[in-house]
Amino acid sequence: MRQHILVVEDEKHLGVGIKYNLEAEGFRVTLVEDGPTALRLFNHSRDSIELIVLDLMLPGMSGYAVCESIREGGSNVPVLMLSARTLAEDRSRGFDVGANQYLAKPFELVELISRVKNLLSSARVAEPTAEPTRTVAVKQTQFGEMEVDFETHEVIKEGQPFRMTPKELRLLKYFVENPNRVISRQELLREVWEMSGNLQTRAVDQFIARLRKAIERNPAAPIHLLTIRDAGYRFLPTAAQERTAEE
Repeated sequence: MRQHILVVEDEKHLGVGIKYNLEAEGFRVTLVEDGPTALRLFNHSRDSIELIVLDLMLPGMSGYAVCESIREGGSNVPVLMLSARTLAEDRSRGFDVGANQYLAKPFELVELISRVKNLLSSARVAEPTAEPTRTVAVKQTQFGEMEVDFETHEVIKEGQPFRMTPKELRLLKYFVENPNRVISRQELLREVWEMSGNLQTRAVDQFIARLRKAIERNPAAPIHLLTIRDAGYRFLPTAAQERTAEE
């Protein structure tokens, strides 16, 4: 059975071109031109859609909002976000709402096809090869100046409400459930992003930096989320008295 890709692009000539070229590669492609239609179609056919190519600027509902709604609905379908915006904050916001990759316009179709194949391949091999490492599911946690309820997404920092994105909370939850041990980038890709650990992406490092800004008093000198050089990261619920091998 051909893999089903949903393409959401309001520039008709570009959307038709993407659809034509992906179909030439053997994929089944559905093309829609606005955000609300894309979300309705996905919710109706989510079991058959294996990847979404999602433009950022769409009529009725932005690509950010579409992607965020899909993630809040519990789906981990790979999302390749397209945009003419190239600023770092635009890419960062795309990752915040759950995009897997971000491709700036204009782009070469050969690169888009390569990224599509990479994401689909990663999704197929995303299951961990080792026994699950997570031990006890955690619903709430308190450390340092943070109080976090993972079920309600309520976060208190220094006694005040504090906003964290769903992906930041999921990453923090994994660290909280696996305290005091070194966790590799590859493990985080598998367990938090549900992607192949072999995928080359900066998403992990970018989110570690964002998470440190959220939970550390001084992100440049972390005492809870430490970097272990050439190995990964280690979360200490109790502040580290001595930090070794940090960035």
